[in-house]
Order: sequence, then structure tokens, then C-alpha cells
Amino acid sequence: MAKKKQSGTETGTISIHTDNIFPIIKKWLYSDKEIFLRELVSNAVDAIHKLQHINLVEGLKLDQEFVVDVEIDKEAGTLTIRDNGIGMTADEVRRYINQIAFSSAEEFIEKYKKDDEKNQIIGHFGLGFYSAFMVAEKVEIRTLSWQEGAKGADWSCAGSTSYSLAESDRSSRGTEIVLHMMADEQEFLDPVRVRQVLVKYCNFLPVSIRLNGDVVNDRDPLWTRSPSEVSDEDYKAFYHKLYPMADEPLFWIHLNIDFPFNLKGIVYFPRLNTEFDVTKSHIKLFCNQVFVSDNCKELIPEFLTPLQGCLDAPDLPLNVSRSYLQNEPQVRKINEVLTSRVAGRLVDMAKKDRDAFVKIWSDISPFVKFGMLRDDKFYDKTKDHILFTTTDSSKQTTIAEYLDRAKGRHDNTVYYATDETAQSTYLKMYAAQKDEVLILDHPIDAHLLSFLEMKNSEVHFQRVDADLTQNILESDKSPELATDASGKSNEDNLRELFKEALPDSHITVRVESLRDESIPGVILQDEQSRRFRDMTRMYGDTADKLPEEKTLVINLASPVIRNLSSLLATDRKDDAALIAAQVHDLAQLAQHGFDRSKMEAFLERSNRILSMIGRG
Repeated sequence: MAKKKQSGTETGTISIHTDNIFPIIKKWLYSDKEIFLRELVSNAVDAIHKLQHINLVEGLKLDQEFVVDVEIDKEAGTLTIRDNGIGMTADEVRRYINQIAFSSAEEFIEKYKKDDEKNQIIGHFGLGFYSAFMVAEKVEIRTLSWQEGAKGADWSCAGSTSYSLAESDRSSRGTEIVLHMMADEQEFLDPVRVRQVLVKYCNFLPVSIRLNGDVVNDRDPLWTRSPSEVSDEDYKAFYHKLYPMADEPLFWIHLNIDFPFNLKGIVYFPRLNTEFDVTKSHIKLFCNQVFVSDNCKELIPEFLTPLQGCLDAPDLPLNVSRSYLQNEPQVRKINEVLTSRVAGRLVDMAKKDRDAFVKIWSDISPFVKFGMLRDDKFYDKTKDHILFTTTDSSKQTTIAEYLDRAKGRHDNTVYYATDETAQSTYLKMYAAQKDEVLILDHPIDAHLLSFLEMKNSEVHFQRVDADLTQNILESDKSPELATDASGKSNEDNLRELFKEALPDSHITVRVESLRDESIPGVILQDEQSRRFRDMTRMYGDTADKLPEEKTLVINLASPVIRNLSSLLATDRKDDAALIAAQVHDLAQLAQHGFDRSKMEAFLERSNRILSMIGRG
């Protein structure tokens, strides 16, 4: 290592518009100080790339291995970053180091005083090198240009606007930056801590990064290779390298885009668990293989926030601000590309390996459905492949497949249930007639149904408790419609009994004969009015103030209702009213629970009915 000459030393003042630049760096970037290592190593790699380009163009025939060395000297209290790249002449040091060119310095300072912007100063206005002063009380540059006959240059600055620059007899091409660490920044003289930072920010740089002689990075990350060269096991191994504690991913997409912008990467859809935060971005963003951030949610469509993996966008700046991501057109294009590629991958899996697609559907379905609601292009690509669970052996089916099987029975009508337990009475009736029902029990399904009807007006979704199909009703109920001595039909008497016995004046009583004799009565709710109530309930408590349009269907074929008709012919009208109220409440329980007062009344009435058994 050459020593600085004692003569010919140049001193001067760094050309900036304010003397406040160093306090700004030291104070406002303290929380993100570790990025100084990313900046200096990235600069070193850039210097090597520049020399590699010159070597390619001018045929210098350089056979030396290119490497960036990071060395710690605890005794001296220094951290050194050394490269064998393009190097600099003294004039280049003056131009690139001494002249920090930015205008409107006062506005700049005011802008970056804000907490939400303080982390974006480095990387703006050529300040990457000066991030070293976040942790160093003194910084030295020792450099020699690649140009033939060039002289070495030594530069030194102790954290003020004053510097010294002298010629040196350095003989090795490249640049080394020596940081004399501050007393309270000794953590960056700990090899374990420095390795941690290097792995975080520089793990995939295309040049070997050595810490005290040991290579710490992977020069050939998987996303830089052609998809045809990568096996499934390679993809899984890379995923576990990024996320060591994660389960195997459900699927992945390898991006290799050159036009209309550059984007490479591999994104994975993880197997979700209760600890996975679906509200946060999990993608690691790189710029020319330099780690930038793992919190760039603007790059990812909202419905794909679970995606993990890496994106390398070389056209984005190394230090991207939140406002930049929100307003940059290329970010929107990346967002659109990810949406399109995920949709294409889903369709490809659904077509080529339906069984494998079914296995992952429960994990991805909420996000796919959300994507259909939010993005028309995503909907157009995936609409024919979204799956639903059905009551037919719990198999998965598309809407088109379901309607094809239903031809001749209920054309263009999709029957569905939202709660298999609460709606079990209705599902039993449908199953008895071999009518298939979709199980739509996810909160997003309520929005999806209306959306799908809007997209295809010929298809109508009807919940199983909205009405009774002709397959469930007996075609002829005349055997149960005998008249009494007053000339009233059995149907009229029952309707009158239930209207008088029920406190709910808004309920409509309908008398039918069902094929299933075990059910004394069911309650129906109009599909559209129920949807409206559900929608208004999401935006406040006004739904509970709206009248419910309910219909109580009395089953003439039920032994309970036949016995009730017999009671009407006697003087036990009070007992008949008691049983009528019980039939109503049993039907009500099939839809939702009772509040405290209704439950108390139901239990009390149940006990009274049980006490009637011995009386005949």
C-alpha cells in the first residue's frame, strides 16, 4: 500500500451550497445508518462493472478476478471497502467527490427534515458515498485509475467541508475507502454484524463480496437464469434460502422481461398460516441485484400482497421513496405485469393439472376472488376457472360446470348456502331431490355473487332459504286440503292460526305440501331484500331497522302439521297456538340464533309442550 506524499498536498472545501450537509446525514439518517455499507459496496461493484465494459469495448484483456473486499481492523478501528475496478484520477476525485451537485439546498434540507422522508436522502444528488459519514468520524479514499500512466490519489475528510487531496504512489488499480469509525458505532467493527448487513443488502450482487477473505454472497441468484435451466427443486431451495422457516410454496412464477421495461425475479405464493400478515408487502425489491426494500407494496396489486420472493427492477432508483413509487408509471406497469402473470399461471395450472389446482384452491381462493372484484383484466382471464365447493361429495366445480349439470332442472340458476350448519334443513331437502348446492361461506362471496350476476345477467344466484323449487314441492296438495263444517279449508285454518299465534306481523304464511314429511315448516327470505339488508348492515346498524320480508311455509305433509289440524277441530285452540309458535321458532332456528328473551320464551314453551305428552 503506497503512502501519501508529504509534498503536493491539496486542501480545499467541498463544493456544496450549505455547511449543514454532514449534520443532516448524521442526525436524520441515524435510524437507517446500516445502508452506508450498501452504498459503498454498490459503488464498488459499479466501478468494477464500468471497467468490465471498457475491457469488453477496448479489449484490455484483463484476466484478474474482480472482487470487492470488506475488511475489519478492530485494533485500528477501521472498516475498509476495496475494489479492483475502474479507479479514479485526482481530477475525477475532485469532480465526483468534492463537488456535491445539488440545487435549492435549503428547500432540500427542509424537505428531508420530515420523518416520513428522512430515509430517502441517501441516493439523491450523488450523496451515496457521503453515507459513510453516518458512522465514520473520518473517511479516506485511496485510488488509482485504470488509465495508463495515471497517478494514485489519496483523499481525506474528517466530517466537515474541508478535505485534503494528495498524489500517491499506489500501484494497484481500483479504490479503497477506509472508514475510521465513530466511538459509538463500534457495532460495525463486529464481523457478525457486518456480515448480517452484507447478506441483507448485497447477498445477490454479481461480483464476489468478501468479508475478511470469506465470500458472503451468491453471485448467481436464481432469477438471473433462464426458467428452462431451473428445476422445481431449485425453485424450492431458493425459496427456503429467502424464507428459511416457511413451508413449501403453493406455486411460483419466474419473470424475465426485457420489453417495454426490464424486470426479473421470482415470486412465490406461500402456504398461509395464522402468523402470516396478509396486509404487508413480502416482496424483496432489488435494483441490479442490490437489495432496496422489502416494503414496496405499491409494486404489488392489493389482492396479491401475500406474494413473496424477489423482483429486480434495474430501471428504478436504488433509493425509492414512497411518493416515487406512487407516481412512477413504470411501477404501475410492474403492477400490471404481476397481475397478468399470476392470472396466466392460475389458468395454466387449472387447465393442465386440475387435481393440483384443486389442492391449493382453498389457500388462494379469497385472493383470486378479491382480484376478480378489483381488476377487470384479472377477472377476464380467470373467470372460467374459479372453483366452488358443492354438496356433491364436497368436490370443486366451476359455475359453467355446475350449470351444465343442472340443465333441465334449474337452468341458469345457481343454488347456494352460506352456512351448512344453520341451513342444514334446506340442504337436506335439496339433497333429497339430488339438487346440487354451492357452499359460499367466505365473507367475500357475498360481494362476488352480485358481481358475477352483473357480469353475466343470464345467471342468477339464489340461496337455499330464498324459495322452494318445484322439485321440493309436491305437485298435488289436494289430499290435505279438506274443509271443515264452516266451509273453511284446512289451508285457510292453518294460515289463520299461524298469523294469530306469531307476534311478527311482517311474516307471510304460506301453506304447501313438501316432499320431505319430516319438516313441519321452513322460513324463506326474499333473495334481493336479504342481500340489501346484508349490504346495509356492513355500513352501520340501519339494517336492523328495516322490515324483513319473510315467509313461513307450513308443510301439510308433516305429521306435526296434520296433528295441528286435528287440534283445530277440537276445543284445544290454545295448545294449537302453542305448537304453531314452536313450529315457527324451530324454523327460525334453522337460520340464526335467538337473543336472550326469545331463547327464554322458546325454552319455556318447549317445556310446556313436553308436559302435554302425557295428556294425549
